[in-house]
Amino acid sequence: MPTISGLGHVGLYCFDLAAQERFYTEVLGLTKTDEDRQLGMVFLSAQPDQEHHELLLVAGRRGQDARVVQQISFRCASLADVTGYYRKFRDQGVRLDMVASHGNAIGVYFFDPEGNRGEIYCGTGLVARQPFLLPVDLDDDPDNILRDVAQSVEQYGATGVMTPP
Repeated sequence: MPTISGLGHVGLYCFDLAAQERFYTEVLGLTKTDEDRQLGMVFLSAQPDQEHHELLLVAGRRGQDARVVQQISFRCASLADVTGYYRKFRDQGVRLDMVASHGNAIGVYFFDPEGNRGEIYCGTGLVARQPFLLPVDLDDDPDNILRDVAQSVEQYGATGVMTPP
């Protein structure tokens, strides 16, 4: 049986390619690995040495209400990275959707300049049945956050839980 080893890439149609490129490079810190301005394409990666691109931005989005993606999720190595992005998003006025624990991960959901939903998350190493959604206060001490997540997984990990933040 074939298996998936991880996210290869996500492509987004964009109204304003330059604004999207700035957001994903300057706010999220992705590296531009390639571009073709004539075709209206920008290739971005968080790990350019391992993956040429994980995100492809393409000019030519049509229709104000067109949905082009459900979400794009970016894995971080640590809770410190997630809280760092959380603070950066607040400082730069990025619109947030929610800050949540999934038991097995802690994530910050946000919207890019064109309304596409993204997530910055880190794994917790815990196992929890999905859906599992509880609010998280990333302004709290990291040890308290991880302790609270572990307690919630102990309580709800076998069944899942949905308490929207």
